[in-house]
Amino acid sequence: MASIPARTDGSAAPAVPSERAEARFETRPETITKSATSVLEVPSAIATLLPRRGLARGSVVAVDGASSVLLSLLASVTGSGKHAAIIGLPKLGLLAATEMGADLARCALIPSPGSAAIDVAAILLDGMDLVVLGLTGAAVPPTRARAVVARARSKGACLVVTEGRWDGADIRIDSHVAGYTGIGQGCGRITGISVDVEVSGKGVRPRSARLDLSATDGVVGWNPHTPEQSAPLSLPHAL
Repeated sequence: MASIPARTDGSAAPAVPSERAEARFETRPETITKSATSVLEVPSAIATLLPRRGLARGSVVAVDGASSVLLSLLASVTGSGKHAAIIGLPKLGLLAATEMGADLARCALIPSPGSAAIDVAAILLDGMDLVVLGLTGAAVPPTRARAVVARARSKGACLVVTEGRWDGADIRIDSHVAGYTGIGQGCGRITGISVDVEVSGKGVRPRSARLDLSATDGVVGWNPHTPEQSAPLSLPHAL
């Protein structure tokens, strides 16, 4: 951070900034790019639903529903070389995340932060690209939320909240499992799932799509739903 020149006491004329001094106090282009314009990579099938085709730095994103959506966001961010922290989600399926391409070496895990979860998240926003915060059913007061949002914006990190209520999130991603493929009437094995995903937010027209999640060459990923394939069975009918 650049220092501010000291005030003069009147005995000497104020210093006139030189071209070098003006350059020193300019906002660095890379800082602008990171905090205001860049986004974190997400799976391409989900990117088509997001207004900026990724998770905007400095924003708060609420994710609810199918855990596979949250895991794929985590996998995409860490798989692209960025760092993430996961707070208050002791049962999150990290094995499934690695099958989607997550790099766990770039993940900080705080599974049981107790009542300090929000404070821990605020601290980790300084140094992490993505912070995933499990609220364990809690509703965060607006005054507390505003302070954390301000920190996320100042640090250029993205905060993803789940399993709770966070009013005023910039983007909301809601999803639910629509069906399964690979199983028939009481036999077979699940080879994929179909998930309905809806994205909404501040000043954003809601967009939704049905996406298919399956494995290709050992890597689990999303693809646009293909109606021409055999329709997926809902679990009660499949079983």
